[in-house]
Amino acid sequence: MEAASFRMDAFRDAILQRAPIESFALKTVQEFIQPQKQTKLAQDENQMLENMLRTLLQELVASAAQSGEQIMQYGQLIDDDDAENIHGQIPHLLDVVLYLCEKEHVEGGMIFQLLEDLTEMSTMKNCKDVFGYIESKQDILGKQELFARGKLVMLRTCNQLLRRLSKANDVVFCGRILMFLAHFFPLSERSAVNIKGVFNTSNETKYEKDPPKGISVDFNFYKTFWSLQESFCNPASLTSASTKWQKFSSSLAVVLNTFDAQPLSEEEGEANSLEEEAATFNIKYLTSSKLMGLELKDSSFRRHILLQCLILFDYLRAPGKNDKDLPSETMKEELKSSEDRVKKLLEITPPKGKEFLRAVEHILEREKNWVWWKRDGCPPFEKQQIEKKITHCRAKETVWENWTFLCNCFFLMRQRWRLGNKELSQLWRWADQNPNALTDSQRVRTPDIADYWKPLAEDMDPSAGIEDEYHHKNNRVYCWKGLRFAARQDLEGFSRFTDLGIEGVVPVELLPPEVQSKYQAKPNEKAKRAKKEETKGGPQEGEPNQIGVSNSEPEAEGGRGGSRGDGK
Repeated sequence: MEAASFRMDAFRDAILQRAPIESFALKTVQEFIQPQKQTKLAQDENQMLENMLRTLLQELVASAAQSGEQIMQYGQLIDDDDAENIHGQIPHLLDVVLYLCEKEHVEGGMIFQLLEDLTEMSTMKNCKDVFGYIESKQDILGKQELFARGKLVMLRTCNQLLRRLSKANDVVFCGRILMFLAHFFPLSERSAVNIKGVFNTSNETKYEKDPPKGISVDFNFYKTFWSLQESFCNPASLTSASTKWQKFSSSLAVVLNTFDAQPLSEEEGEANSLEEEAATFNIKYLTSSKLMGLELKDSSFRRHILLQCLILFDYLRAPGKNDKDLPSETMKEELKSSEDRVKKLLEITPPKGKEFLRAVEHILEREKNWVWWKRDGCPPFEKQQIEKKITHCRAKETVWENWTFLCNCFFLMRQRWRLGNKELSQLWRWADQNPNALTDSQRVRTPDIADYWKPLAEDMDPSAGIEDEYHHKNNRVYCWKGLRFAARQDLEGFSRFTDLGIEGVVPVELLPPEVQSKYQAKPNEKAKRAKKEETKGGPQEGEPNQIGVSNSEPEAEGGRGGSRGDGK
């Protein structure tokens, strides 16, 4: 036990020594780990070094907590050359490990594991300093050899920090973490994308349900105003039931009418704007009924509400939804009118209402690209760069080809065609010279049905020896056009398509004798039925209207039977 403690103390002194990192880092690892390879550790050797570093980091954090110092300033080492350059022992240890990971002497994910342990052992006050160190090393941590090993650990570390932070009191720190993740991960990374479009319905805005006593306030307007947040929290619910949209639309109209009736002047807008005072910003609305009058005079507050309306309208009209999630035509008209009113109010809300509205419209327009990217499955934006290796001889040929290409481009630039290219311009010039070209009856002529089916009839001749894969019946466009011609010129042949296929539509007289029997039409059932009726005798006499009915029914039946008989 004492030997292990002595060895750990020696490792601590060696890894935290006062010298340039590159001069002792690898040497210290080789001395205490004794790896098989001199410059790169094996898997079990990496695990051994990681255990030692995690134990040392835990001891340093415990010592800092006992001394009451902040962990990132504990055991500061002052450089002799630069007294202002002060480093704590923990940042120095992290720098050493980061150097070893960057040079690929140790496993690349080791630094990420130490940073995760450090944030878990630190208070939220110390976590800000730890995260400041992470931000300062972002470029090195984002290198491909380190990022591939530790991206999931870094994502887990940041998510754990976000869970520990208060969304109301630690807004700036939460924003720093989110901004770091946005820069650290590539743009096409799907881990931070809400693919399914699930809304955070737990973010509820609570407000008073009963009117306060002793305070004169329009409580009906108060409840109507804050009830809008329920729809802002879950916009998808508005399209599921028409009653919800009607309720939201009427409540929004009341709020917009109030904003119209109480416009803000430039002086009020500049006096009440909180945009310049970041310290007073709060992520949650203050919903006390006592503050309702003051909030209506606040230009920033109005902008927040109106901006929520535009975001909601943009979501309801977003492309790519299912039919059941799309708004109805009536709802689209109401959306358009409400959007126009909201934009007009934003434009007249000081300060700089027009500039603010233009910025919001620009952002919402760009948001559509993001929506389509998500709907398409988040395809990567990065494209592989094509590397061209050019030899010395090939370089001379490339120079000559480029020169020829530029000359051709210059020649083509001088020849500007009226309609884009030579052929289209020639056709247009012929039309100018001959005004009757477009009205000529021979310009568009439907071919005769017999001429059109001749190629297919030749394919059906066994003596021609044409293989089946080269038959015209395999050409879908040819068959489709032929069916259209047959429907106009040869209804009898068109009716044979159902039973005999496209070859049955070909006129029988075009086919060779040995093939005609296969596609010859059989006797009509209507004719057979007529012969039977003649042998039995004419129909019985009756009233004129009854005779007409009795005669029409057999004819209709015979007609239907005849069509089936023709098709057999």
